[in-house]
Amino acid sequence: MTADIRDSALRTIATERAGLDALHAALADGLGQPFTEAVAMIRGSSGRVIVSGMGKSGHVGRKLTATLASTGTPAHFVHPAEASHGDLGMVQPEDVVIALSWSGEAVELAALVGYTRRFRVGLIAITANAESTLGKEADIALVLPKATEACPNGLAPTTSTTMQMALGDALAVALLEARGFSRQDFFVYHPGGKLGAQLKTVESIMHRGADLPLIGLDTLLPDVIAMISDKGFGCAVVMDLNGKLAGVVTDGDLRRKAAMGGGVSLRARDIMTVNPRRVGLDTLAVEALELVNRSRITALIVVDAEDRPAGLVHVHDLLAMGVA
Repeated sequence: MTADIRDSALRTIATERAGLDALHAALADGLGQPFTEAVAMIRGSSGRVIVSGMGKSGHVGRKLTATLASTGTPAHFVHPAEASHGDLGMVQPEDVVIALSWSGEAVELAALVGYTRRFRVGLIAITANAESTLGKEADIALVLPKATEACPNGLAPTTSTTMQMALGDALAVALLEARGFSRQDFFVYHPGGKLGAQLKTVESIMHRGADLPLIGLDTLLPDVIAMISDKGFGCAVVMDLNGKLAGVVTDGDLRRKAAMGGGVSLRARDIMTVNPRRVGLDTLAVEALELVNRSRITALIVVDAEDRPAGLVHVHDLLAMGVA
């Protein structure tokens, strides 16, 4: 029984993978041109993308809507059955409608399709039937290749919805790349959770001002020790006479120098590590954590454009905010 269940899962994955392979081949051939035109239509629109679909296509449409909206393309889902009961008012002439229907004959889409034709709203179809009502009415038809459903009865939408979702992702990513949507843009729409934490910059989380353990090159050893103990970061940041980063003194530096002797007459310049690890203000928190782990350090100095110490980020800060 276990083997039968496993074989069923393997058949499902293999069948859906075959559908994706067919979609990949289609995009490299005839589907590539209308796909390019669809991206151009959406980019050229001053409105939103209105996505609609019935049944499983509708569920895929909702996911496409969310992906578009979170990657810089304003989008809204309109349920086709609600469209003719007032929700057509959500569709404006400057919008572009994406309608999903594997057969292209979902009767619930009729009102929405008719509305786009009447008011000259751009219509993009995602369907497997170019000769369907939806395929013929659309300004641009993204015709999916025929594929076998993973359902043994050939009825439950499985491979077909996987292909629809993949094509929707391809649209969203193409639009993202065409707009130059950056990681900082992404953060605007994803401020919460682990992803939001990773996309924050060190400037937004660093310790600054009076909290920083700043010392000069000629600070005497007792004062260096006092600064490290007082600020609690396990290090002191050394600045030169111009206020630029000169080095760092860590607990490890103190232990090594103490073993070598020299006493209280030692100064910061005598015991510091020169050219310490540093990052700029716009460095992402996830990048800072990677550098901390790779360098096996506990604190990272943040500098401004002129290499002056502006802040300090401790590994505990990064872990506490959920970057890892």
